[in-house]
Amino acid sequence: MSAYDPNNIFAKILRGEIPCEKVFEDENTVAFMDVMPRAAGHVLVLPKAGARNLLDIPQDTLATLIVSVQKIARAVKAGMEADGITVHQFNEPAGGQTVFHIHFHVIPRWEGASLGHHAARMGDMAEIRRHAEKIRAALAAQS
Repeated sequence: MSAYDPNNIFAKILRGEIPCEKVFEDENTVAFMDVMPRAAGHVLVLPKAGARNLLDIPQDTLATLIVSVQKIARAVKAGMEADGITVHQFNEPAGGQTVFHIHFHVIPRWEGASLGHHAARMGDMAEIRRHAEKIRAALAAQS
């Protein structure tokens, strides 16, 4: 396994060097819309601390991260009026990981609808922003 690269795209987003459509942030984690969504309302949740993947993340960081994943999953399901949620987490190239900063994919699902391909195409940013608003509203209702 390679070392963590602090110049990966998610590290750049965390430093504010690349914009994102953020839906949630706390002291330890951030969640933002995937610009290559597999379904409408696809959100990425990651720790602010640098870790390559599940194989090297400190347990205390993972513990706070998974709590945020659950919070976001609830908001995505409610905000997108989804029938269910799929959570994906990939590790190393052979496991499907393409960005080497640990992250969870939170993807709303509807009965009978299939997922798009992982990182297949850019989404429509106006539509992504509309989905983000729904998810932020659902998060606000959780409080």
